Amino acid sequence: MIPIEEHRARVLDAVPVLAPVAVRSADAAGLVLAADVANRWPVPLFDNSAMDGYAVRAADAVPGAVLRVVADVPAGCPDDPAIGPGEAVRIMTGAPVPTDADAVVPLEHTDLGTAILAAPPATVTVTTAPEPGAHIRRAGEDADAGSTVVAAGTVLGPWQLSAIASAGHETVQAHPRPRVAVVSTGSELIDPSGTPERGQIPESNSVLLAAAVREAGGEVVSVCRVADDEVALTALLAELDADAVILTGGASVGAFDVVKAVLDGTGSIAFTTVAMQPGKPQGFGLTDAGRPVFCLPGNPVSVAVSYEMFVRPALRRMAGHTRIDRPLVTRRAGTGWRSRPGRMQILPAVVDEQTVRPAARGGSGSHLVSSLADATALALVPADVETVAAGDPITVIVLS
Repeated sequence: MIPIEEHRARVLDAVPVLAPVAVRSADAAGLVLAADVANRWPVPLFDNSAMDGYAVRAADAVPGAVLRVVADVPAGCPDDPAIGPGEAVRIMTGAPVPTDADAVVPLEHTDLGTAILAAPPATVTVTTAPEPGAHIRRAGEDADAGSTVVAAGTVLGPWQLSAIASAGHETVQAHPRPRVAVVSTGSELIDPSGTPERGQIPESNSVLLAAAVREAGGEVVSVCRVADDEVALTALLAELDADAVILTGGASVGAFDVVKAVLDGTGSIAFTTVAMQPGKPQGFGLTDAGRPVFCLPGNPVSVAVSYEMFVRPALRRMAGHTRIDRPLVTRRAGTGWRSRPGRMQILPAVVDEQTVRPAARGGSGSHLVSSLADATALALVPADVETVAAGDPITVIVLS
């Protein structure tokens, strides 16, 4: 067996970062920006009003001054009305400030208050004098033209996309979502809604993996089930169009382990045993075309654990992420349990602010799929630990 770290390093060193593509900003949420985005203009683009009120010459706007309202400038208006001594212009938030104005008097600092008027009044009385420059957003005070608004490597969320739009861009260069095919192998598998006969079980691995791939930011392009048939599996793999393929089952040393029989030695694909429990049998490599192929065990808990330890970080690296791992915390064991020596135990677990405990009552078997429903974390027990006692510190991968 090889250490988990060795297999993980082999995976992460091999997977390619997907080449950037042009993406509409509206479709780029969650993607990783591949090139800096610069402001096409200064931000704000022009001097504009921060308040609904009256654009004035500050020297005229003393308390009690009655100013003649000579124009109206709503948002989006291109007008630049002149303002003479004793005059004012009604202005709305975001509208360009007239060149002659050096302050804005908010509505609430006038005798008319915030009353809604369909047309500008003939005059307005100032009740509170503004300081010069008051309530004016100056052009470029947020950012200069040509400055970087969002840097390469940023994960694009709503705020970043808003900034990009404000900078004058509708498309960005971003790493695309990995396109992933999920293949479950096993002649014993039936549809979840079917009625199993002796030796058959509902197929759940593809459901788990498809949801997990989407949660990690990938795109599921194919979900397939194939029996333990080398010819059928070979034909299926030849038809897949994806950036990465995840297979479950058939990766060990059994007589009917067709995944290993078909793929071992293809490109750089190789099979090994990893010092982890569950999830010991693992296969990984690139096809001759450079496509990563992950060959996971077939038991559902093994699939879940293997995905979290190897596949998820690889998919996130392919998508251009630099933060590829989930957070780690330390919690005290809320109860005792046993661990198999010689392999790191990776146990679906439930955590709170202080403790961690196994999610399953039946231990850490790879078949205990019902435990996954309650698990919020994976507890990591080192390979040299055989017994965990209540109160022991345990490193935990936080899943949710």
